[in-house]
Amino acid sequence: MRKAQWMRASTALVSVAAAAMALGCSPPQQAPAAAINDKFYTVTPDAMTVNAGILTGQLTEMKVMERVEEGSGRIDAPARLSGKLVLKNVSKDQSVRLVGGKVTYIDAQGQPIALEDNRTEPLLKFASSYGSSDRLDPGQDATQTLEVEFPVEALKQKKLTDIRLGLVYVPAPYKEGTLDFPVSIGGQ
Repeated sequence: MRKAQWMRASTALVSVAAAAMALGCSPPQQAPAAAINDKFYTVTPDAMTVNAGILTGQLTEMKVMERVEEGSGRIDAPARLSGKLVLKNVSKDQSVRLVGGKVTYIDAQGQPIALEDNRTEPLLKFASSYGSSDRLDPGQDATQTLEVEFPVEALKQKKLTDIRLGLVYVPAPYKEGTLDFPVSIGGQ
C-alpha cells in the first residue's frame, strides 16, 4: 500500500513538474504585430516645369508618403517627398556641371518650414556614376529621382505653398572647333 502511495505521489509530482515546465518555460504568446501602412498625401499640382537661367527643371510624379502603424496611428517612418526631376540645359553656348541642390519648403508667409531636429536636411547630389554624367551640354537633359525628408508641419492644411529647389551648378563656355591636319600619303 505504501508503495502504491509513493507511486501515485511521484507520478503526480512528475506530472506537475512537466506541466510547470511546459507553461513556465515556453515563451509567452505574443500579440500579432500591428500592420504598418503607407499613407500618401497628394501634392497639387503633381507636376510642373520652371525656368531658371540656362536650366529648365521639370518635377513630376510628386507625392508625400509616411508609414503609419494601423490602429495606434504611431508614425513608423516620417514623411518623405518623392518625385522625378528632369533638368535641361537650354543654353546655346554654355555647358553646365551640376554640383548639388537643396529643397526648401515655403509656408503661406513666404518663410521656410523647418524640419524637425532629428531629420536630415533635404539635399540633392548629382554624383556622376558609370554611364551618366554631371555635365549637361547645350540641349542635353538629366533625370534624377527625388527622395527627400518632408517636414511634419508642412502636412497641415494650407501650410505649404511652395517647394523651392536651389541648384548649384558651374556654367562654362561651350565652343566647337575644328582642327585640320594637312597630310599626304607616301608615293603620291
